[in-house]
Amino acid sequence: MDITFNSTFNDENNAMFKDVDQTIRDVYKRNMRGFISAKLNRFKSGSVISDFTVMTTIVDNEEIAKAKDDIVSTIGEKYKIRFTCLNNTIFGNGQVNEIVVANCKSDEVGYKTAICQENGTFSVRENNCVLKEIENLFLLSQNFLETAGVLTSNGAKASWDVLNTNLTKNENSVFLGTFETISNFLTNDFFDIETPSIILNKTPVNNSVNNSFNLNSSVLIDIPASEASFNSITIITFDSLNNVLPARNSSSLNDSVNSINGKVVLVKVNGTIKNVTFSFAVLNKTLGNPQCVFWNFSLFDGLGGWDDNGCELQSDENGTVTCHCNHLTSFSILMSPFIPDAFRAALDFITYIGVGISMGCLVVCLIIEMLVWNAVTGNNTSYMRHVSIVNIALSLLIADIWFIIGAAISEYDQKNVPACSAATFFIHFFYLALFFWMLVSGLLLLYRTVMVFSHMSKPAMLAFSFFLGYGAPIIIAVITIAVTAPVKEYIRDNDGVCWLNWTESMALLAFVIPALTIVVINLLILIVVLYKMLTRGVGDVTQPDERNAVVVIARCLAILTPFFGTTWGLGVGTMTNPENLGIHIVFAIFNSLQGLFILVFGTLLDKKIREALTGMSQVSSNRTRTTNATTSSTSGLGFFRIRRRNIFNISAAPTYSTTGASETFINT
Repeated sequence: MDITFNSTFNDENNAMFKDVDQTIRDVYKRNMRGFISAKLNRFKSGSVISDFTVMTTIVDNEEIAKAKDDIVSTIGEKYKIRFTCLNNTIFGNGQVNEIVVANCKSDEVGYKTAICQENGTFSVRENNCVLKEIENLFLLSQNFLETAGVLTSNGAKASWDVLNTNLTKNENSVFLGTFETISNFLTNDFFDIETPSIILNKTPVNNSVNNSFNLNSSVLIDIPASEASFNSITIITFDSLNNVLPARNSSSLNDSVNSINGKVVLVKVNGTIKNVTFSFAVLNKTLGNPQCVFWNFSLFDGLGGWDDNGCELQSDENGTVTCHCNHLTSFSILMSPFIPDAFRAALDFITYIGVGISMGCLVVCLIIEMLVWNAVTGNNTSYMRHVSIVNIALSLLIADIWFIIGAAISEYDQKNVPACSAATFFIHFFYLALFFWMLVSGLLLLYRTVMVFSHMSKPAMLAFSFFLGYGAPIIIAVITIAVTAPVKEYIRDNDGVCWLNWTESMALLAFVIPALTIVVINLLILIVVLYKMLTRGVGDVTQPDERNAVVVIARCLAILTPFFGTTWGLGVGTMTNPENLGIHIVFAIFNSLQGLFILVFGTLLDKKIREALTGMSQVSSNRTRTTNATTSSTSGLGFFRIRRRNIFNISAAPTYSTTGASETFINT
């Protein structure tokens, strides 16, 4: 209480003592269920501080907080109190200069802190609230890095050693290039994701000052102000990439005398950079003769290796190696088993960038469908349309993932047959599922236009759709592997590709025939539907509340059916005529557009979906106008086992109007 202290206040017969004592007793009695007693002990000097004791059988933090606010309000009606921040809807009550912590809204995670000011208002000091949807996306990103981290773990080293022994393949370069590709599509916002093996950090930079980045005390990056010409930097730190990348350098393919002796760091900037300094903590101090290197994808005819061009050693002391590089360039050359070396760069660039874009579009498609599901599935036709598009997108996404896994497994001379067979089975199954769900969409369109007044129940439609969409593909895939695997004619064995055999058993026909048959059936369905629409009008061949869904299905099938048919017709051409470079390039382009076409024609061009998204964005912008989300973390990298030489590396990144590299050093 803001009253000059007087020793007479502590006389139990004093009027103020009695009044405050009774007030404390009354307030806690009405606010706490297990109340026993409350007693004012004394007043203390310092604007008169009340010291009291409360006894209760039940300790409930919410009840205590409520009683605290109640007693402040009650006593404040009689005496002047130095609690100037009262009854704030978010932070409650607070004393001058007191810092208060509050929870976020129900649709957010995190917390807020504020300080009580002299003017009786709270000033927000920290706001860590973030929408749950954004937090979920963050967790998905973290899950991806955790999965990738498993591939770099010590347990995966034996598999990578097998892959690295074949000089005609460069799966390790492809693996590293995937991260560099992903970094091109990150937003300019700040974020920091830490997993046990990989750290991903993106930070805005100020070009007018020196920029320094300390990565978990094991790698330090310094960029002079005059050398920076970009507004953000992405840094990916690998804890154990030594299990993936061999220690060969530009002078020799022999990696038995080298050792990666520092963490591997991938650096990407959305601009140019001329000079950068890296300081690495040494992992094994018994090794000597360090070299500063970066991963050059073009070495050894595309095999890839560590290169010291443009990088030099500055110092090696106190367990720290400092390297200076005059570039962050990237030479990302990815291989394909079917074409000459001269064309691999262009085709692999299209393939891997395209598949990455396609997978990204499919993920976006699934997220949008999840967000707008309740708003766009008002009738059975709309519901089944969205069930179909979700399963089409999901099937293609999983098929693409298994395609990448199959590419990692494939080897010309040393093939893991069981693993390759498993990858082939799932690729076969999910690509078939893609086409059979397209057939489900076609049959749904035919059903709603030809049999306008017939009404099949939703459970029956779902049962039929899932049986056809997944049941038929699993039957075909199981029969194919059961017939051809026992005689070792299930997968291709002459070119190191994890895919259905063509030359011996023609198992590839188990994919080609169903896929192209469905393309023909859907084209016939489209002809019938378009004929009815043109002769009778859309309104006469559909129920009024189903017209939008029917039109969207028709438009989607009219575009996706010939597109998928053309794409996989070209895909068959790459298998039957592998020397034709033109077929490879066109197939790679078409294949890369599949996810984008599904997103655009299956989702974004649906008026109902756009309306739902617009409504959600307006609501979301109103809710988050004052929200500022931040996250933080750190992490590190690992070392490469060997006897005589150390390596500190720097790996290069692709230059799609950006610059980047993965760096480390080598001891030789």
